[in-house]
Amino acid sequence: MRILASALVALSLFSASPSLAASAEGTIQSVDPDTLTIVLDDGKTYKLPGEIDMSAIREGIDIVIAYDVVNGTNLITDMEIYE
Repeated sequence: MRILASALVALSLFSASPSLAASAEGTIQSVDPDTLTIVLDDGKTYKLPGEIDMSAIREGIDIVIAYDVVNGTNLITDMEIYE
């Protein structure tokens, strides 16, 4: 019985674990400060975190981002800007 209980606990931990963040890199094609979104040259839209300093984000900058997909929205979790 202990083995079965341990197996069920382990299975529940694996099934509830969050997915790994995806990553993307490219050049910023457009910036929308009202919706806090950017569009990269791959055509995909990514949502910036609310506490971002928008003065550093502008079109033409090369960027590498890590993001999670939540309810169909690409939410940026980390980014590195190359100027």
